[in-house]
Amino acid sequence: MIESRLPDPRLVEVTLNGETVLAHADATILDVCRDANVDIPTMCFLKTLSPFNSCRLCVVEVTGSRTLVPSCSRTVDGGMEITTESERIANTRRTLYEMYASTVDLSLADEETQNWMAKYDVNIDRFGLYESHRDVKVQDDLYIRDYDRCVMCYRCVAACGPDAQNTFAIDVAGRGLSATISTEFDVVLPDSACVYCGNCIGVCPTGALMFKSEYDMRAAGTWNEDRQTVTTTICSFCGVGCNLDLHVQDNRVVKVTSPVDDDITDGHLCIKGRFGYAYLQSESE
Repeated sequence: MIESRLPDPRLVEVTLNGETVLAHADATILDVCRDANVDIPTMCFLKTLSPFNSCRLCVVEVTGSRTLVPSCSRTVDGGMEITTESERIANTRRTLYEMYASTVDLSLADEETQNWMAKYDVNIDRFGLYESHRDVKVQDDLYIRDYDRCVMCYRCVAACGPDAQNTFAIDVAGRGLSATISTEFDVVLPDSACVYCGNCIGVCPTGALMFKSEYDMRAAGTWNEDRQTVTTTICSFCGVGCNLDLHVQDNRVVKVTSPVDDDITDGHLCIKGRFGYAYLQSESE
């Protein structure tokens, strides 16, 4: 029997941008790239959620493959040759961002998305800049959903479902351009299975889901992230020990998140941890 020359039989050799690297046989291309500090844009992918392959921004070239390959879900094979940057890849990513900009409002997309759009010199007017026509905002006292900003990345559905909360209050309804995120039978959110954990907000990359406090402050023109500080603390509501990031502006908590890399929460919280901060700034004695 010939022994493997690799230090671990579960490892395979792949070529990444011309260099040979070792990777676990069950790793995805994106895993290998991030382990090698090679940046790849993503929008629908989040490391705490299952890959969904909806945005296609993470595509790379694999030698022998006719089409570009989604790196977030394609597992590596021994001898695979991977290219993460080329003219073909850049043109594809640029076009995808430009198509997104023509169908949704990306003005409040997360910093990662904005940086990648700048890197690829995205022309948001190329296919016609999106103009609001849905004018649908489902509001309650805790958060809002703005369909004008929704790219159907499926993150919120995954966080509400098997990857985090297991509430299954929302899912994709409709097909094609008519597809949208909806509750079962399209009932209003208070009549659905929603437990108001807000984990859907925590994973949204485009501002389609937003704290009501942030939404109101943006509408009033008072939201200013440059004046905000973020302090990490421990939730005081139970003994689980969830880490909270308190976003503070003008000495008031304006929203609460949790670090994605926290071993306890993976970025997810319950309704008390995410929304129960009002007592911190109560003016009553």
